[in-house]
Amino acid sequence: MTALHHEDNNAEVEREYDRLRDLARAEAEKRGDCFERSRRAYEDGDGARAKELSNQGKAHDARMKEYNRQASDYIFRENNAPGRVDPDSIDLHGQFVDEAERILEQRIRADQARGQTHLHAIVGKGNHSANHLQKLKPKVEDLCRELGLKCSTEDNAGRIYINLQGGEPIPPSNGGEHHAPHQHHGQQQHGGQHRPPQHHEQHHEQQQEQAEAEDILSLLLRKLEKACCAVM
Repeated sequence: MTALHHEDNNAEVEREYDRLRDLARAEAEKRGDCFERSRRAYEDGDGARAKELSNQGKAHDARMKEYNRQASDYIFRENNAPGRVDPDSIDLHGQFVDEAERILEQRIRADQARGQTHLHAIVGKGNHSANHLQKLKPKVEDLCRELGLKCSTEDNAGRIYINLQGGEPIPPSNGGEHHAPHQHHGQQQHGGQHRPPQHHEQHHEQQQEQAEAEDILSLLLRKLEKACCAVM
């Protein structure tokens, strides 16, 4: 899935997004290294060193989360700037799964409070994902179920229509309240369909997969770290 999803896609925006994600990944690697060394120090009976390394790992973890937050906010502003998506739509390109879930839930609750009837969530088709699997789409569907809402995949398979009032998810026709053709949403406003370079799409997909794996590793290492601190 590419991160930037509109016609005036430019290398400068992609570079800044990649820079922030790369900084986050570097901090995640340092975090893992610290937690692993903390585990070894604990096993060797050096409790003080184990705690020191554990604290270093926590600092790297905090910096990783901050860089990822900056990347998430940055690409969201780019993709959802005024005029790039319709008022009843939200573009989740470039978001990790947990980020997309948080952003979408906030938007759903805000729209419901304003009395909005529906929301189009742009999640991408997963054409360049591993095994062509869509990662955001299942999470959006899960979130809708948790919130008691119904949703349906739209014609282009990269967008999901969410009924915010709990009824059946029947998207309006092109002649109704939503005017942009489904197949080119977020692109036709600028005069044509744009396909960003495939290497960017693969790069972002690899980043998301690595982030998810790192979260699992972090959970395991945190359990070890807690055991270490309990002994000390």
